[in-house]
Amino acid sequence: MAFTAPKETYPGKVYPVGMGTAEKAVIVGGENVLPFHGFEGEIPGKPLVALEVQDVPPQDWPKAVRDACESVSGDPVSWAKHCQDALGARAIALRLIGTHPDREDRSAEDAVKTVTDVLAAVQVPLVIMGSNHVEKDSQVLVAVAEAAKGRNCLIGKAQEANYKTIAAAAMANDHQLIAMSELDINLSKQLNILITQMGFAKERIVTDPMSSALGYGLEYTYSVMERIRLAALTQNDAVMQPPMLADLGMYVWKIKETTATAEDMPEWGTLPERGIAWEAATAAAFLLAGAELLVMRHPEAVEAVEKFIAEMEV
Repeated sequence: MAFTAPKETYPGKVYPVGMGTAEKAVIVGGENVLPFHGFEGEIPGKPLVALEVQDVPPQDWPKAVRDACESVSGDPVSWAKHCQDALGARAIALRLIGTHPDREDRSAEDAVKTVTDVLAAVQVPLVIMGSNHVEKDSQVLVAVAEAAKGRNCLIGKAQEANYKTIAAAAMANDHQLIAMSELDINLSKQLNILITQMGFAKERIVTDPMSSALGYGLEYTYSVMERIRLAALTQNDAVMQPPMLADLGMYVWKIKETTATAEDMPEWGTLPERGIAWEAATAAAFLLAGAELLVMRHPEAVEAVEKFIAEMEV
């Protein structure tokens, strides 16, 4: 007697959120099943990996990942083009970290020029992120949202302290919005409710429940993401149905396992391979938890994750 695999169906569905324009436009989300359960329902598009680019040289990145982009990282336009043309990135995440008051404190006008130049140089969808300084992001992201009007970018991160300003700018300029809360499903839900009460369409939100690194709270992040996805599918909770972002590279490439040299920790093996494996393993966990969009740093880690996605989709 032939074995028939049991199948689950769910009343809910993740919203499909479009990014980019013309032939390079992509959609994240849209599935009505758990991650990689295509045999049970619909998964319109595969998870999207965005390679991270910064507006200033990444001097604070460890050498193992800094070396991978050193030839181009002095200029965000060259860096973005390298990701698109040489590395085949399907999306680019431009982090405006140089605008942070404790970094270079670049102005909103500086950020606008960077975003405008990058948009002129690449065709793949752009994720535009601030420096995570709530007051400065309120100035910078408003200006860049207006400058990027017509390119259908994903902009953020809107947090409890600044969501009104950033959501209004995204709505006025036809962008999608990242809504970030601090590792709590109730806070995530509350922020989505507050944003939609402004008139922002819930179908244009991407939820960032905050990420972590393998060995540094990943299991807690995984649990929060998993609960959000189950609420979307099994409870048909409309507020929990935006796709999810895992902005993981910034967490992975600062822990001791990705910074300690082989001379310091000979039993851990060589550093570049160790760091790449750490970022790829962290990314794979978040994909299985339900994340549809990843922001990563090392090209070889991205290559490994793209291979993982292809194998899981078979």
